Amino acid sequence: MAEQSYAIRKRETVAEVPGLRVRKLTLENGQAVPWHTHTTITDTFFCMDGPMVVETDNPRARHVLLAGETIAAEPGQPHYVHGVAMGPCKFMIIQGVGKYDYVAAETPVEE
Repeated sequence: MAEQSYAIRKRETVAEVPGLRVRKLTLENGQAVPWHTHTTITDTFFCMDGPMVVETDNPRARHVLLAGETIAAEPGQPHYVHGVAMGPCKFMIIQGVGKYDYVAAETPVEE
């Protein structure tokens, strides 16, 4: 699955140079960024309007962010992003440093 193949309300590029990109993403009720990883970049999430959830695997965790809070998903760490109770949210994402890729990941098994 490519990044553009999942539906979200809005994607806005704030800045982009080789090896670094900053975007604002807006999710409506029921929307999510599916489980995925990146080979070399870190995704740093900054909640603008939440609450929002960043779930990670390896280690498995659920991070609830309020407006102004951040969390990072390191290269190779599967992550999944959505609003609390699949509600709406808006966040800025800083992606870098390195070549951007989107690698779809399987949904982790709940333990």
